Amino acid sequence: MASFCSRLSLFSSSLYPLSPPIISLHVSHLPCRHIHFTVPLSTPSPVSKPLLHQSEKRNGVARTLKVRSQLRYPIIAPDDHWGIWTVLFATGAFGLWSEKSKIGSMVSAALVSTLVGLAASNAGIIPYEAPAYTIVMEFLLPLTIPLLLFRADLRNVIKSTGTLLLAFLLASVASIVGTLVAFLLVPMRSLGADNWKIAAALMGSYIGGSVNYVAISEALGVSPSVLAAGVAADNVICAVYFIVLFALASKIPPEASTSTNDVAKEMESGYDGKLPVLQSAMAVTTSFVICKTAAFLTKFSGIQGGNLPAITAIVVILATVLPRHFGYLAPAGDSIALILMQVFFAAVGASGSIWNVINNSPGIFMFALVQVTTHLAVVLGLGKLFRFDLKLLLLASNANIGGPTTACGMATAKGWGSLVVPSILAGIFGVAIATFLGIGFGMMVLRHL
Repeated sequence: MASFCSRLSLFSSSLYPLSPPIISLHVSHLPCRHIHFTVPLSTPSPVSKPLLHQSEKRNGVARTLKVRSQLRYPIIAPDDHWGIWTVLFATGAFGLWSEKSKIGSMVSAALVSTLVGLAASNAGIIPYEAPAYTIVMEFLLPLTIPLLLFRADLRNVIKSTGTLLLAFLLASVASIVGTLVAFLLVPMRSLGADNWKIAAALMGSYIGGSVNYVAISEALGVSPSVLAAGVAADNVICAVYFIVLFALASKIPPEASTSTNDVAKEMESGYDGKLPVLQSAMAVTTSFVICKTAAFLTKFSGIQGGNLPAITAIVVILATVLPRHFGYLAPAGDSIALILMQVFFAAVGASGSIWNVINNSPGIFMFALVQVTTHLAVVLGLGKLFRFDLKLLLLASNANIGGPTTACGMATAKGWGSLVVPSILAGIFGVAIATFLGIGFGMMVLRHL
């Protein structure tokens, strides 16, 4: 009997070799990276061949189990609010610092902050989604818009800019034409419903600036990955475009006098001066009041996505009606807004996926390239037809594509002292109108193409 049982045991073990239980891996409930392992369902015995080898012979495929590794990602959890905010502000500060280097000055602080945020989230340091990002989008971004537009006195713009304002309006029309041509040639179908939205946002950026790009994207509901890809493509295009503009302006001599007033000095100084505490407090408080008023009016009227356009309209009206009061707050507003915008770009990068940016950027990059190229061709062509001075055309185009700061920088660098202040005011005028033009053109034209 014992001999029979021992034979039966040996026979059974040869067919079904004994194996220890599989050690279960700890599964974290936090976001983590996935790793695929091929795990044999038993260990080989001295009597038989490995079961995995037998399985391959019988079935031709190895069974796999998908398990999660014990490494927890991201390193800074979504609910670690102090950690997330530290990374966002540190990234924004690094972006501002980078502009003092050769490489950073070529690509801009906005692109540096976006790319660093993108790298940090994709490397598993910070999460793709966190409550802090929502706070940036819903509160800090709207708070930034009034701070940027305290100088938007439309009467002063019209009175002070003169012929440059006409050149700027011509360049704005060129941006609209460039958007239409680019969308017909490079429709970005791979982006789905985001294609016309990102086109409208880029058009707003090439009339006003980054704040208009963000406002239009938020109003139209552009997805975070496409938003980040658009920022990356836009900044690269702008860096190349400014080189082209300076090349075209290389033979234009400087003016005899290069004096500037206080507004120009504040803009070109890089916001290095000390800010009065009371002035800063009043600027932030005023911005909060404007944002609250806009939120109430938007909710009362039931307009979806109308928060940022309403904020823009209110601050432009107030700056035009009360230019002296808002002009007093402008220096503090500029500096605070500059910091908050860098935090925003860091959050945009952090919420994006590198693979999505890589997949989306080529199409957006080609679209923006055609858009800006058409813009320049129309500006130079119509400018020559209407006999505008080349200096005015190049400066107006700079104010369109880059905004008031880059236009001021070009006028200063070229020694066109009489055009420094008008270029700033023209750029501010573009920021004031670009959000409405971008949303309107997108909804009425691009959406139906």
